[in-house]
Amino acid sequence: MPNLKINGASIYYEEHGSGAETLVFSHGLLWSGAMFKDQVTALKDRFRCITYDHRGQGQSEVTQSGYDIESLYKDSIALIEALDCAPCHFVGLSMGGFVGLRLGIRRPDLLKSLTLIESSSDPESMETARSYRMLNIVARWIGLQLVADRVMQIMFGQKFLNDPGRASLKQEWKQRMVANDRVGITRAVSGVITRQGVTEQLGQIKTPTLIIVGDQDVATVPRKAEQMHAGIPNSQLVIIPGAGHTSTLEEPEAVTAAMEAFLKSQAG
Repeated sequence: MPNLKINGASIYYEEHGSGAETLVFSHGLLWSGAMFKDQVTALKDRFRCITYDHRGQGQSEVTQSGYDIESLYKDSIALIEALDCAPCHFVGLSMGGFVGLRLGIRRPDLLKSLTLIESSSDPESMETARSYRMLNIVARWIGLQLVADRVMQIMFGQKFLNDPGRASLKQEWKQRMVANDRVGITRAVSGVITRQGVTEQLGQIKTPTLIIVGDQDVATVPRKAEQMHAGIPNSQLVIIPGAGHTSTLEEPEAVTAAMEAFLKSQAG
């Protein structure tokens, strides 16, 4: 699959399917566009589906700078314009949702709809930021393997983590996390920790918006989703039972069904 040179970074992306409208998927911290595999598989017969990896993560370039959310927001604009897919249906999970919120507030011309999964309009709390900084230090100088089990407890819900039938899937994604470039991922974590909130600007989002959250999400708890739902006019909120912070992998059928119903409501 190809790479795009965007704002000084080589950004890896994949394109699947075809259709009159385009879905752009923006992944969460520690992962890659692969976390949307099930959704892409289900939707690619009706939509052009584009996934991409943020700089320093997945198969994109590890750059010296550009990891703050404002820079990632600019990367998303450049990618949408370079691939000529505006207005698109933008789907952002966690960190990808931080990007999506800024698109909805500032560049609604690029969007046909917005889906925010396991995300928040608030800045990181001081307590959580302190904890993440400690994990980041260990990951950077000793290795991700040492903090992997702790991070898995943040990234996934207990239903998924304790399901023996999905032990191999859990191990697969743990290994994907550990395989991250230590420099790139710790810079990305810092970008998430230091982000500014946009809660007071939610009312500016006029783009049709779907908000999805797992009821076992401990990283961005359901209350954060409810706050965005209250702040974004005419938004829809779907709570996924048994899912944590990575619902596209934990409960893929439920997430896909919510997306399909939302996209169908926007047709025409």
